Amino acid sequence: MKFFTTAGPIRPEKNYYVPLSTRLNEQELYQLIDQEKYFVLHAPRQTGKTSTILNLAQQLNSQGKYTALYVNVEGAQAARNDYTKGIYTILEEFLDQIKNQLPDQEHIISYIATLLEVKSITGATLKTMLSEWSKNSTKPIVLFIDEIDSLVGDTLISVLRQLRSGYAQRPDAFPQSVCLVGVRDVRDYRIWSHEDQQMILGGSAFNIKAQSLRLSDFTQSQVRDLYRQHTAATGQHFDDDAIAYAFEITQGQPWLVNALAYQACFVMVTDRTQTITKEIIEQAKEALILRRDTHLDVLVDRLQEPRVRHIIDAIITGIDTSIDFPSDDIQYALDLGLIARRNNNLVIANPIYQEVLPRELTYSTQLTMPQQQLWYINPDGLLNMHKMLTEFTQFYRENSAIWLDKFAYKEAGPHLLIMAFFQRIINGGGRVHREYALGRSRLDVLIIWKTQRIVVELKIWHSPKKTLTEGLQQTADYMDRSNATQGHLVIFDRQEKDWNDKIYTRVEKVGNKTITVWGM
Repeated sequence: MKFFTTAGPIRPEKNYYVPLSTRLNEQELYQLIDQEKYFVLHAPRQTGKTSTILNLAQQLNSQGKYTALYVNVEGAQAARNDYTKGIYTILEEFLDQIKNQLPDQEHIISYIATLLEVKSITGATLKTMLSEWSKNSTKPIVLFIDEIDSLVGDTLISVLRQLRSGYAQRPDAFPQSVCLVGVRDVRDYRIWSHEDQQMILGGSAFNIKAQSLRLSDFTQSQVRDLYRQHTAATGQHFDDDAIAYAFEITQGQPWLVNALAYQACFVMVTDRTQTITKEIIEQAKEALILRRDTHLDVLVDRLQEPRVRHIIDAIITGIDTSIDFPSDDIQYALDLGLIARRNNNLVIANPIYQEVLPRELTYSTQLTMPQQQLWYINPDGLLNMHKMLTEFTQFYRENSAIWLDKFAYKEAGPHLLIMAFFQRIINGGGRVHREYALGRSRLDVLIIWKTQRIVVELKIWHSPKKTLTEGLQQTADYMDRSNATQGHLVIFDRQEKDWNDKIYTRVEKVGNKTITVWGM
């Protein structure tokens, strides 16, 4: 039986998959190769780059016009600035992959084996090997180098320069076409050269690049086609709402799309007569978040990098003033797949990441908060939101200075603290949804508990008009959009003033909406 995979390259005979022809323009790829171009394919991790390139290399070899090879150079990462050690490791990878993929290439197999045995590696050895192979090959060589941006310092510079150095000799004495595959476009590399004692730009070290291709996330129709492969194989249906919701919360991120479906179909609902509904996909999402899979752990690890942190910090708080982020930092966060550009705004890439980020940033805080869910449940089983926010106000007054000092995310500290408080209480009994983006000037929280749908709008105090008047209207609008049963506007005043002046609670009316305002 085929299954949805979340680990390693796709194997078409074992996994459901989205065909290469629907993810990249095959005609464009073949044209670049036929025209002897060197190019880049980049996309965030676990979006299908390796599967796509392995598939393309196999296609090229089966067609008989070219000799195509896929190599992964990540093993040379540990060499860092020791480029002779790095090139040696890369040659070992070439030898293994040629033996596996092209066992008839006996001449170059013997040649590389001799190089490795002699161990005489220089800054031109990779170029010399590729030249030797091309001269003795009966067909032009097409080379795909994966994880190129995992290389560090002088090892990366050496590889890029050797490829550039041999470029003019193609196709008779150097590979006809080379594709560099990684998370980032080579032009965005800023590489510190220990040997040169200066920063080298990837675009200058590899100025022969003809084009950069970005592997996009799945479209909604691709998600539908992928899930219907399971239906065709097993008879188990996904209803239309489930497919639409899966796309909505993943925005087509391939790992998430596959992980949701695997959780739903192979863990939660193994009875193939039972349809996969939106509710099941929602439960699968929660399971993924709570399980903290490697994909999400790696993502969260990036949040500690200063160049990522200051962008995410601003997005969580919804800062609506102009911020001069370095363009390279924005591009880096985009390339990682953490953020996206939508409607001229920078936003977290998808709703699942929106849920994961604040949860993970406050994970230890949630565990150590002295709060219990039972304290805030009424006899009828409903959530007492007024009691909960009253308690949080006191907690914030007594502990904010200590707790906020712990957060690396200084601007978003109050938002993260209240979300940790909510998560601690709501966990296991309801759900917390969050909406935020740069320029929105607030963070929207929707708490779903049994029949209750409670909106909490979070804002930082700026002025009566900007904070209170706009905040009340924003809360009312969100209540209307969310079909909410309650609405609360929480305003954090970060000015230096007495707590008695900051803390207040009052009820306001906006149209037919009743909103409780909490100052703190």
